Amino acid sequence: MTIGKPLPFDPIDEAARQWRAHGWDDAAPGMAAVTSVVRAQQLMMAQVDEVLRPLDLTFAGYELLTLLSFSRAGSLPLSRIGTLLQVHPASVTSAVDRCEARGWVRRKPHPNDRRTTLGELTAAGRSLIATATSQINASVFENLGLSGADLHSLIDVLARFRHRAGDF
Repeated sequence: MTIGKPLPFDPIDEAARQWRAHGWDDAAPGMAAVTSVVRAQQLMMAQVDEVLRPLDLTFAGYELLTLLSFSRAGSLPLSRIGTLLQVHPASVTSAVDRCEARGWVRRKPHPNDRRTTLGELTAAGRSLIATATSQINASVFENLGLSGADLHSLIDVLARFRHRAGDF
């Protein structure tokens, strides 16, 4: 995701230096952490998008299809999808709409609760998610460029942060 040549220095280190030079010493590490996580997210999403784009699939759609594929029945209430994906109901509606328009998901009434709508994975969706997962595993998830120890450390640190933030 680098545009042009890579910089000969780390711009986040430089920003932290500037923060300290402006007297914000206590905030410099936090600024560097936030900026680093945001930049890492941009780089990771660029890799993910490169894999999913040829499949006409967004990451939101990928998450939806994956979640449905993991469910016992291949379907879940839309409200449960939002809870599990930690997104707003409008985001669930949008993702389901896009996947439904492509034939990967269908809405159906809940058999026991008329107020509830299920999102159900179709055969085409199941086939697509198998292909997408195989490709994203090989191209991205198995090749982040970090050692196993670094990956475990990163996951642990971020889990502690998310826990303290009330994420779970």
